[in-house]
Amino acid sequence: MTQASNATCQIQMLDSGYSKEARALLYQAYRQEPTFQYLFEASRPGYERRMRATIRALVKQHFFQDLPALGLLVDDRLVGIALIAPPLRRLGITESWAWQLRMLLTAGLRGTRRYLNYHNAVLACIPGDAVHMLPLLGIHPQFQGLHYGEQLLEAVHNWCAADEHSEGVVLDTGNEHYLEFYKRQGYVQIGEVAIGPVVEHVFFHANPQVLHTATA
Repeated sequence: MTQASNATCQIQMLDSGYSKEARALLYQAYRQEPTFQYLFEASRPGYERRMRATIRALVKQHFFQDLPALGLLVDDRLVGIALIAPPLRRLGITESWAWQLRMLLTAGLRGTRRYLNYHNAVLACIPGDAVHMLPLLGIHPQFQGLHYGEQLLEAVHNWCAADEHSEGVVLDTGNEHYLEFYKRQGYVQIGEVAIGPVVEHVFFHANPQVLHTATA
């Protein structure tokens, strides 16, 4: 386990210059996730190749569309990242023919179909258009358990709250170990989706102005 003592931590917006680091980090963060293991068939040969290809395609399309990404750096090393899809722009990645073609050629037809079905099922749980989504969010496994996840999410919430048209942030997970963590950060569950044998939990975190209006 990497130690956090004397480490300099900072949050910053990322551009495409961080693509390679982002892909490597997200691969490590997601390769053991139940949802992705089902979507891309971890028990079948070639899983790591399909996973790397999927992460590469998602990150490439995200930066190509100039969508925001927040990074958490420790001593100038990228150890945490949140890809953010703002309101009304969250469908662009999977609707891109270029993205779908890359996925078909690398992740395969079955993996691509499964991912699109998963993506659409999560979208169906979202309460309206005025929310930010976090399609990919991760802390490098070596840096988990050091409260960097809390710092990254706080930065995401603050950044999204600056948009007066946004009601909050939506994310999803099929990992049971994260459920209590997200609840402690102020998330409430708004839906469940069956992804094969995995139950995907969809969470919502309201922006401060929405909470203020609700209690006023």
